[in-house]
Amino acid sequence: MVGDYCSFSGDKTDMHSQRNSKNGLSCKMVLQAVGKVLRKSKTKPNGKKPPTEEKKQYLELEYTKIRVVDFDLKELVVLPREIDLNEWLASNTTTFFNLINLQYSTISEFCTGDTCQAMTATCNTIYYWYDERGKKTKCTAPQYVDFVMSLCQKLVTDEEIFPTKYGKEFPNSFESLVKKICRYLFHVLAHLYWAHFKETVALDLQGHLNTLYAHFIVFVREFNLVDPKETCIMDDLSEILCTPAPPQPAPAPAPSTPASAPSPSSQNHVTER
Repeated sequence: MVGDYCSFSGDKTDMHSQRNSKNGLSCKMVLQAVGKVLRKSKTKPNGKKPPTEEKKQYLELEYTKIRVVDFDLKELVVLPREIDLNEWLASNTTTFFNLINLQYSTISEFCTGDTCQAMTATCNTIYYWYDERGKKTKCTAPQYVDFVMSLCQKLVTDEEIFPTKYGKEFPNSFESLVKKICRYLFHVLAHLYWAHFKETVALDLQGHLNTLYAHFIVFVREFNLVDPKETCIMDDLSEILCTPAPPQPAPAPAPSTPASAPSPSSQNHVTER
């Protein structure tokens, strides 16, 4: 402790007065030395260098500019007039489940227990699965995605939770279950970008992934379905993709050319009918 270097206790005040300046100097020298070492090393307390985050290929302009659609996606998610909120949430949630499941299936052969031993995402994020009892389990990415898709499939096809018959009421827990589904689906999207964007580019599907991700983020933001603390790890991408693309300038009109005088043959031409 600093106090051990800088002060002494007891009744020997003469000893304290004799050593006061000496101990103050020792304390200062120790603190300066420690500070110098810390500034030089730039290491963690355990002596290991902090991990350097990989370059995020999906943020490069040549990829972020590729979209399937260029219009403002907010127009697609705003609740239409005379449409019940729960009906709108149910319809969109089911659609996103199907689309994200389909997008993942395009690279599923590259997402194996060997290549993805954990469900990772950017910012050194690892997702753990929690079962119905709340037990925390670390699993491979394909196992995690399988758990997610199985749970979502079970929920969206349950007539008591996602009713399809006219007059059937939604349960009181409906909104919380939609939030749960959306949170898990975000995990899958985050893993796709972090671990499988190269394969997505190789398949020329980055435009579909970008559009799907932007649409999903705009939707969950519109209805507050996922905690911003959950999605903040992808805020850099979200801000790029969710910003409406600037309108393209209209092409300049071609320069007009003076009309040429009609030739004698065109003047004498008669159209036969």
